[in-house]
Amino acid sequence: MILAPKLTLSDARLVIAGAEAKSREIGVDMDIAVVDDGGHLLAFIRMDEARVTSIDVAICKAFTAACARRATHEYAAVAGAGGPAFGIHVSNQGKFMIVGGGLPIFINGRIAGGVGCSSGSPEQDREVAQAGIDHLLQALALAGTATT
Repeated sequence: MILAPKLTLSDARLVIAGAEAKSREIGVDMDIAVVDDGGHLLAFIRMDEARVTSIDVAICKAFTAACARRATHEYAAVAGAGGPAFGIHVSNQGKFMIVGGGLPIFINGRIAGGVGCSSGSPEQDREVAQAGIDHLLQALALAGTATT
């Protein structure tokens, strides 16, 4: 039996650092959340100019990405009116997000958690989330503990 990788607080801090650096690079302060594979919050930051209304959005994007094991933007087309997943956004006590910016974190091909970013456009949020994941995976690769 292969155990799923465990995302640690140190790992979550690496994701936050990578995402924050990208956020600064593109000039958009963000709310950034990292959760474990069960959607439980491990780390969160709100940059100085990030939207207060995006705090919960970022956390819910991370939750959705980790628990659904897919990016939140993948739900936009199917969750709209008339789509096969219409209404999914109100599931899980309203925590299910269908807006881009939430990405699952896979380590060695297995789900480890999720990252959610909010305050920019969905594309900017997604770019910042991906930078956080890339930063983590680079650090793990240097340590010899992970592959993509």
